Amino acid sequence: MSATTTDGITHIRAAGTPYEIGRAHGAALAGPLRAFLDDGLARLAHLMPGPPTLTGLLPSIAAHRAAVGAALPDLAEEVAGLADGAGIHPDEAWLLQLRRELMGYSKIRTGGDCSTYARTGPDGPPVLAQTVDLNGDLDTHIAVLEVARAGSARRSLVLSFAGLLGYLGVNSDGLAIGLNLVLGGTWRPGVPPYLAIRHLLDSASDTEQALKILADLPLASSRSLMLCDRERALYVEHLDGQLRVTEAAPGELAHTNHFLHPDFAPADELNVFARNSSLRRLTAARNGLAALPADAGAEDHFELLAQVPLRVPDRGDVRAERTVAAAVMFPATGELHLRPGDPALSRTQVFGL
Repeated sequence: MSATTTDGITHIRAAGTPYEIGRAHGAALAGPLRAFLDDGLARLAHLMPGPPTLTGLLPSIAAHRAAVGAALPDLAEEVAGLADGAGIHPDEAWLLQLRRELMGYSKIRTGGDCSTYARTGPDGPPVLAQTVDLNGDLDTHIAVLEVARAGSARRSLVLSFAGLLGYLGVNSDGLAIGLNLVLGGTWRPGVPPYLAIRHLLDSASDTEQALKILADLPLASSRSLMLCDRERALYVEHLDGQLRVTEAAPGELAHTNHFLHPDFAPADELNVFARNSSLRRLTAARNGLAALPADAGAEDHFELLAQVPLRVPDRGDVRAERTVAAAVMFPATGELHLRPGDPALSRTQVFGL
């Protein structure tokens, strides 16, 4: 177990049982997580209408906690370890996992919320790259978890924000996963997509196995996941318990924040201003990726991700989404290249398995 911090990214290496991994994660970030929770209840007071309280959120937290405990008991144990290691209440540790679900979704969105693309083919390495667009100024709490579960040879590199067990990442079998927020359907107690991604990285060796696992998870909210292994790239959209898969094997795919599958497009709840942003970013991602050579390196991808409209600048409003990180993953080599904050201003850090 070890933790180092460089240029705003804390790199936490943890191995052992789920509880031990969670405890190492919590201990490494005990001070920052306590400060984050004390900042308007994990900054939710800055983002939600009316000041939320932990007491008021407890019924929702309990419902999600029960669903995760039933579907993914190992990750429930890891959350318990996180609470112990950080010296926070278990309900606070669960709050950190559930912030996005507890916020719900608003139809008034005008910024960004991640632009993602992936490519496979015979002339270059498979790659999955994306911007991470979030509100709440979460680039102040970026970590990379390097996880080795006891009893498994598989290892995972996971990007995390403020105590999350998962967000995006790559594993040692050669599977990379990114994500986009899409808005639709009814959000209900279940497995948050961030935890689902972590479970897939811990459990799946390739895209085919990941899809089978994902089909059995009771996801809490709408999302699109981008998956890439050595030979295949695909995105899978989730809406109200249903999944739709679009793939390219080999080929190129991009996704932003509106549903692309025709079965789900009529249910999209994105307002017209946010949809226009999503369409511009989708076009930029598709055209930019097509212009990159097949053997493009990480810095070539970052040059694309750092360009507006893919990069969403800081407008000085904690409630507005902005680009808080950019990631380029090479699943065949188990590499995560990461730029924290605004990718046009930060330098690349490289993490490998």
